[in-house]
Amino acid sequence: MSESLTVFSLPAGHRRRMWTSNMLERLKEEIDRRTLTAGPFTNEASALRLFSAVLMEISEDWETGRKCLTMGPG
Repeated sequence: MSESLTVFSLPAGHRRRMWTSNMLERLKEEIDRRTLTAGPFTNEASALRLFSAVLMEISEDWETGRKCLTMGPG
């Protein structure tokens, strides 16, 4: 339970950015977009491969320094 309150130890400007679910919503939109492009899946494994590819691509963006969440002013 105490882990869920960790956000309150951040400065007020940072807390405001952490409350949003925009990153999760963007991830869902990207998976939906790719799913529509791919068409129906033949089995569960093919769906899992597509979802894994999307998640790995996003992870690489984060690891290579792409700024998805900035804590600067504004």
